[in-house]
Amino acid sequence: MFRPEGPTLRELAVQALSSVERGYDLLAPKFDHTPYRTPDRVLDAVTSALASRGPFDAGLDLCCGTGAGVGVLSRVCRERVTGVDFSAGMLAVARERVEPVGPAVSWVRADARALPFGPVFDLVVSFGAFGHFLPRELPGLFTQVRSVLRPGGRFAFPVVAPPRPGSPGYWTLLGFDAAMRVRNALWRPPFVMYYRTFRLGDVGRELARAGFRTELHALPGFGRRPDGSPRVRLVVAGRLP
Repeated sequence: MFRPEGPTLRELAVQALSSVERGYDLLAPKFDHTPYRTPDRVLDAVTSALASRGPFDAGLDLCCGTGAGVGVLSRVCRERVTGVDFSAGMLAVARERVEPVGPAVSWVRADARALPFGPVFDLVVSFGAFGHFLPRELPGLFTQVRSVLRPGGRFAFPVVAPPRPGSPGYWTLLGFDAAMRVRNALWRPPFVMYYRTFRLGDVGRELARAGFRTELHALPGFGRRPDGSPRVRLVVAGRLP
């Protein structure tokens, strides 16, 4: 799973026993060498899908980590791009590694549940961050996203289809979530990271309640499951007036 340059088992154990913020501060220097970073293949597919809906003026990468999504925004936004994350360590790595090509890039340390912006963005993206939010937090999170979008702005993120029940991938994710629940029951502070709590049906309902009209688009190149459904979709939620 991990490249030689990635974290050791001991480092992962220390991270897992830390808070989410502290854990990512520790992991930041090696994060891009783990499977947690969104693959370039997904980033490129999202860029192509958004390019056909743009261009956009200002973009925000929500929970930007080391800045992979900022690279997407830099290719579809004309004026400025902002990355926001609550891990100072991840932002430090992003500042060093991301070389902006095109619009100016800024980095802001903040909690996604309390964004320090007005309605100044035309596009908000997020990659791989939603497992860090409990289902009860989604209404507030989506309301925050809507509050920083201009009328007609869009909130876009890829969603991978869940593994079929009974498949090896299903049991892997089920086991991971179960281990995290046990860890959080026995250890403080909690480390919120669950793979099976961000369900597309629930997400669609919460987006609608927050004031979005949502469309789903299959991302080409990832194929379809045996039932014909796409393996990877792009959720594009437009802010209603």
